[in-house]
Amino acid sequence: MTAHAPDRGRQFRSGRPAPGLWSAVVAAPFHRLLDRIDAALEAGAIEAWLPDGSYRILGGRGPGPVAEVEVRRWRALIRLAQSGSIGWYQGWAARDWTSPDPVPLFDLFMRNGRSLGTVARARGLSRRIKKFGHWLRDNSPGRARRNIAFHYDLGNDFYAEWLDETMTYSSALFQEPIRADEELAYAQLNKVRALLDRLELKPDQHLLEIGCGWGTLAEIAADEYGANVTALTLSEEQRDHALEYNRCNVAAGRVRIELRDYRDVGGQYDAIASVEMVEAVGQRWWPAYLDTIARALKPGGRAAIQYIAIDDALFDAYADSADFIQAYVFPGGMLISESRFRALAEAAGLEWTEQHSFGLHYAETLKLWRERFDAAVAEGRLPAGFDRRFVELWRYYLMYCEGGFRGGGIWVAQVTLTKGG
Repeated sequence: MTAHAPDRGRQFRSGRPAPGLWSAVVAAPFHRLLDRIDAALEAGAIEAWLPDGSYRILGGRGPGPVAEVEVRRWRALIRLAQSGSIGWYQGWAARDWTSPDPVPLFDLFMRNGRSLGTVARARGLSRRIKKFGHWLRDNSPGRARRNIAFHYDLGNDFYAEWLDETMTYSSALFQEPIRADEELAYAQLNKVRALLDRLELKPDQHLLEIGCGWGTLAEIAADEYGANVTALTLSEEQRDHALEYNRCNVAAGRVRIELRDYRDVGGQYDAIASVEMVEAVGQRWWPAYLDTIARALKPGGRAAIQYIAIDDALFDAYADSADFIQAYVFPGGMLISESRFRALAEAAGLEWTEQHSFGLHYAETLKLWRERFDAAVAEGRLPAGFDRRFVELWRYYLMYCEGGFRGGGIWVAQVTLTKGG
């Protein structure tokens, strides 16, 4: 949300006493950290209620979202200073801080990412430990399947309760302006068709899909575009669902679903599609991913990919540690630097054209997923085995991502890559 900044003249929460001397001494270093955050917030504001009874407004100099945060224990700020987004999540899980709506807070931190710099990022030994842990989960051929299983093999029954009926787990593409009454499934199908339209498929051409999810794109490509499809995944759960979802086309020989690493692709194809797969590759393997596309495309062939990118100005600091998502949700994952990735694509002989970015569409997608997730939890529809801590982790994850896309420092895009011929 965007609102006028609150009155920076207020210093203490109404009805609560100002901090005493001892409390003020203990609180002093934490207020210095808050001073640094305050000075770095160029857009939006944070209204903060603090353990010493004080009330502070951070930022408030320019338009943007206004976030409300109650810091219940100073330990929340210690975690933030030492471990960045990982520590901030740990503080939330421990009830060290709370907010009636954390999305504007995540929006603020992303929106002000450049001016915040290293404030609220992991540092020192903590940063090195987290970076080493992320390195251990590198998406090598031997490790990639375990990383994918950690996230996607939570079970088809789990995802089915809060994704829409297309079982599509990537950003939808809504009609603009985005309306609250547009069905998520319709917007997901619109995204798939927009991507396939880029390929200029002709009947009976052979399409390779790298990272097929639960099989929706393969079905549409076969049924509506007349393509023969080879679709790859490393998730056994996704493979099983995609086979069932495409059973008629599989039986007719129009669709093949294979449990195979993209690096093992052989032969050549008329076209390639890949939706939000590259985030599971990792920076070390970007050249291998793009070389696979270049090698597997026939001369003159087109590839259409959908990807998530982070602001180049933030990428080096992001890549130099590990964030909350990499630590708790998606091991081995990494958003791309658009400029670096594009340079590698062009070096591989792929022309980068027709780029279209639509970050706010992902924010809306995540909002709808969270609403559906909350409803599934409230109605007791999640499969057995997911405890309260897991449910809260995933709700936090959906809010964290939504705020990031609303803040504009990360975005989703589609692009066409054409191989010369």
